[in-house]
Amino acid sequence: MRSQRRTLPTARVSDESHRVTTFELFFDLVFVFAFTQVTGFMTHEHSFFGVFQGLIILSMLWWSWVCYSWLANQTHADEGLMRLGLATAMISMFIAALAIPESFTDLEGGLNGPLVLSVAYVVVRVLHLSLYAYAAGDDVPLRRQVLKATAGMMLGSALIVTGALVGGSAQTWFWAAGVATDAGITYVTSARGDWRVHSTAHWTERYGLVVILALGESIVAIGVGASAEPVSVPILLGAFAGVTLSICLWWLHFDVTAIAAEHRFAALRGSARATMAVDAYTYLHLPLVAGIVLSAFGVEEVLAHTTETEGFGTLGASALYGGTALYLLGSTAFWRRIGGGWKKGRLGGSAVMLLFIPVAAPLAPLAALVLVAVVTGLLVAAESTLYAETRAAVRARR
Repeated sequence: MRSQRRTLPTARVSDESHRVTTFELFFDLVFVFAFTQVTGFMTHEHSFFGVFQGLIILSMLWWSWVCYSWLANQTHADEGLMRLGLATAMISMFIAALAIPESFTDLEGGLNGPLVLSVAYVVVRVLHLSLYAYAAGDDVPLRRQVLKATAGMMLGSALIVTGALVGGSAQTWFWAAGVATDAGITYVTSARGDWRVHSTAHWTERYGLVVILALGESIVAIGVGASAEPVSVPILLGAFAGVTLSICLWWLHFDVTAIAAEHRFAALRGSARATMAVDAYTYLHLPLVAGIVLSAFGVEEVLAHTTETEGFGTLGASALYGGTALYLLGSTAFWRRIGGGWKKGRLGGSAVMLLFIPVAAPLAPLAALVLVAVVTGLLVAAESTLYAETRAAVRARR
């Protein structure tokens, strides 16, 4: 008798009822640590170029995370081969996060930090596309779409590994080019592509949670900065203002915007839904997360110098106010893409934040933090008052 060949069981394709699993939440916890490492990297480098390098690392983390958000919407991430694959990616991502402090300057002894981070990143990317090809099953157009994405991954990964091997100042530009190439090719090949978004509830919940994770990292940054100093009135005031800023950022996204966006996203079908997922979520959520991380770095800088009366400085002010401005711009761009209109108050708020950078730089650090919290709080109050009826109608549909 001829023996039958054993084949891998087919991955279970998701449907509209699919929701975020506890294993996905567990997977995301690695990124909380990674975001914290990025803030720590910026604090240690303490320069505009160091902040730029930190944003490159953050982009690598973001690109790693969004790839698995697509995969987990296609199939159930907590079953069979998917669970094993995501667990392996989780370990690789944790290794990459451990290497972030040495990402551009290798310390004496041990392994080469930049190479460890770059290889771990490539493992995460290769695992993702391999698992996606498996999860696509008999969906030939989707398998073809995954193959197109492989080109960007291979070229981008080659640039990142090359940068780690070359080292020096060139590494920064190799890594920036690597992430931009991967993301750019994927975006171009996704236009009128064949990606699938099976569950809108899973999709919007997952992206809401990653913003929450970033905000959680900002709270951790406040705690790290405050715990490094003796408890005092300035520390308590700084912690109060920092947490208030985080609450305002949460409010601006989750009170109405995220809910209204979910309603509009759920009404889409097929390629229109996938295209919106690419634009509004995969790409336009990065400014939200980057803005939170930058402002967290600024808050941590304040809490390390709460008793000082000398000027906060251009770097700290640019991170605190520029990060908040980036968040507001990202929120406006997100709503413009999915809602079709401009949030003029937030555009004005972002302009005010940028104009306040030279104003805040000579202020005492604590005063600069209180000012940004007050301005953001006024924006929240203004929107809640001016659009009270719209807000009530949107929240009533939850």
